[in-house]
Amino acid sequence: MTAESLSPASGPLLQVQGLKVHFPIRRGLLVDRTVGHVRAVDGVDLSIDRGTTYGLVGESGCGKSTLGRAILRLTEPTAGKVLFDGTDVASLKPEPMRHMRRRMQMVFQDPLGSLDPRQDVESLLAEPLHAHGLGGDKQAIARRLRELLDAVGLPEAALRRYPHEFSGGQRQRIGIARAITVEPDLLIADEPVSALDVSVQAQVLNLLEELQERLGLTYLVIAHDLAVVRHISDVVGVMYLGSLVEQAPADALYETPLHPYTRALMSAVPVPDPVLEDSRERILLSGDLPSPADPPSGCRFHTRCPWRQETRCDDEVPTLRELAPLHLVSCHWAEDIRDGRLLPKSADEVAATQGVSVGSTGADQPVDTMIGGVDEPVEFR
Repeated sequence: MTAESLSPASGPLLQVQGLKVHFPIRRGLLVDRTVGHVRAVDGVDLSIDRGTTYGLVGESGCGKSTLGRAILRLTEPTAGKVLFDGTDVASLKPEPMRHMRRRMQMVFQDPLGSLDPRQDVESLLAEPLHAHGLGGDKQAIARRLRELLDAVGLPEAALRRYPHEFSGGQRQRIGIARAITVEPDLLIADEPVSALDVSVQAQVLNLLEELQERLGLTYLVIAHDLAVVRHISDVVGVMYLGSLVEQAPADALYETPLHPYTRALMSAVPVPDPVLEDSRERILLSGDLPSPADPPSGCRFHTRCPWRQETRCDDEVPTLRELAPLHLVSCHWAEDIRDGRLLPKSADEVAATQGVSVGSTGADQPVDTMIGGVDEPVEFR
């Protein structure tokens, strides 16, 4: 199978429709009583074309990782559909789902925690082959493992070593090698470089791009670092409190963010030019992140939004609509914000409308305390 045969023109490989993941809140030890639900993912729609990369960003707790795990059914969805190559994964029985997982693999956020410390690299990489009946004889397995290590830039001697003997970047490469062992079509990478040094981040990202070009992989990359997402993604989606608030081609999103939350994220990314950095407008979000167990009515972002208008934002839920070609945004006032007809309030003014003190709730904190950027130039190939 070549990359050309899996071009974006082939159509979507993955379609997520109205996906919800609600975790019950239970009270009492002897009496199992559900008193509410945490709405970790609450009605997400997205589509990923074959051979492309979809970047999913948002602050901690917005539901990114839960969405990725629900697509693979590592976490069971509460409602909605996950159409993988036309098959609804969410409704599959256990045995068909086990076979489907060969085509859908994941690179986990913590490379050390996702690798069994009692297994050496050889057994870690051979295990998926045995699980899916792809092993063959010992010579074929040994040849396949050498090919995998070569693909991720590790020496053959690594087969006889254990996870704790490697650096963070090397462990992430082992995790990637294990994920591509069974030749999947879709790879979900959950914060693949968040725990790595900047120079090692570049190596891992370049590796992912090389593997995509060579194997025709389709990626869903979950991250909070906007610089990483822009470098690797064809399409970017922005999540807030369990919902998708904006989606667009990567260049369009970074050049013209339309949702207030996206604009705040972009303003928080450091620029390695002191003159330009000093002249940029910083958007500070007021208040605290609402609880996903009790999300605000109307637009979920209205409690922190500098452009909030009580007439619609507090009561009417915005729909994800197309404002430019392939550029979707969930905001009632996106056109007015884009054209400058609606001006933002200061963090003090937004906090005052919520009846809180700026100094006591963290409302004076910039959003980049939650969203990572790069504080120095990074050279990517």
